[in-house]
Amino acid sequence: MSNQPFGSDMRNKPFGARLRAAMDARGPLCVGIDPHQHLLDSWGLPDTAEGLASFTFGVVDALADRVAVFKPQSAFFERFGSAGIAVLEQATILLREAGALVIIDAKRGDIGTTMGGYAAAYLAEKAPLACDALTVSPYLGFGSLQPAIDEARESGAGLFVLALTSNPEGPQFQSARTADGSTVAGAVLDGLRELNAGTDDLGSFGAVVGATISSTTENLDINGPLLAPGLGAQGGTAESLTQVFGPAVRNVVPSSSREILGAGPTPTALQSAADRANDAYRTVLGY
Repeated sequence: MSNQPFGSDMRNKPFGARLRAAMDARGPLCVGIDPHQHLLDSWGLPDTAEGLASFTFGVVDALADRVAVFKPQSAFFERFGSAGIAVLEQATILLREAGALVIIDAKRGDIGTTMGGYAAAYLAEKAPLACDALTVSPYLGFGSLQPAIDEARESGAGLFVLALTSNPEGPQFQSARTADGSTVAGAVLDGLRELNAGTDDLGSFGAVVGATISSTTENLDINGPLLAPGLGAQGGTAESLTQVFGPAVRNVVPSSSREILGAGPTPTALQSAADRANDAYRTVLGY
């Protein structure tokens, strides 16, 4: 497996172009960094900020130079207050320095200047938590994301917008019909398709589509990336991706957390688990 960085010549390219190059170079796997208490326990670490740091930097040290994308879940850092946020900030810096892309999974969503504040915190070029992409929620209306869209365009960052999540409560909103008859999820996908229009390869504005939704009649061809959480321990498999995503499967960013992290804490075990998963996704997604 190649663990080469995707090249310094890509640093000033839009997120979508950097993502495609990174997955071409290292494979499509996205490792979710979700420091649940039970994972800290399984690594023999205390459920403290110090344990969080040991866990997180163990993952970074083992995988930062061989995996294309990482998705730290902000909630599991926030629960330790400022000390936890400091770990997230430092881990993001180290991962990006190693040539990986970082999607911070924070699912931010608000209106006006408040949304602008979130965008400034995560997406601005010199933001305190500057990352390559941020997950956001569109359920105050797709237009409420405009400050984040503007900031992402300015800095070359990306967004992943909740569209078809795999939690059982999701369809209550996502399958509801809008005034023009489309579903809410369909309207979100339409908005992303419009944002990515005219992009030669891969747009920078992606959708979150759960890997365990089984299938959908929605058009997932948005000319942008499709972040697919729920693989591994949550039940999604590499083979099921073609059923869920159909012709758009090439644009999937398969995200797995416990399947990889549960193999720790030794670096070789983490690397072996990541390599196995990455090889499986390479085959299915055509890398």
